[in-house]
Amino acid sequence: MYVIRDRALGTDDPGDHLEIVDALYRFGLGQDLADRTLFASSFTGDAELDFRPAAARWGGEPPLMTGRDAIVDTILAGFAGRVATTHQVTNPRIAVDGATATMTALVEAQHVLIGNPGTYALLKNRYAVSLVRDGGRWRMSRVHIDNVWFLGDPPAIFGR
Repeated sequence: MYVIRDRALGTDDPGDHLEIVDALYRFGLGQDLADRTLFASSFTGDAELDFRPAAARWGGEPPLMTGRDAIVDTILAGFAGRVATTHQVTNPRIAVDGATATMTALVEAQHVLIGNPGTYALLKNRYAVSLVRDGGRWRMSRVHIDNVWFLGDPPAIFGR
């Protein structure tokens, strides 16, 4: 599930690595700016996003999200006008296999209630991502999010 090979590139194209990480950057910044086009550009049409392992840490039970439009609608509508976010992506590890790739990364996500800034959830999550090449860019087809630690009140942000 996680990329643990002992070298950064092997025979991989460094340009692919930049574009692969950019898919996760588009994911984070698209949420932070509530930019539907940017956020949607990070996913394939049949993408799957599994936030269930992360949410289980605080008793949350979200559904498995499937399909780009459903993922975008669910996440952006759930935060619209209510939650401000910032995402930081670090430690990407990538393995490319032709037109597919896998990536492991750490993502720190701050979520703050706009109407009550003292209510927040700071999450450090480990991501396992499957991607596919789409022309010159890469898109995420599967995103598995597992929580390492959190501070604050995630149920106030995400619900149960």
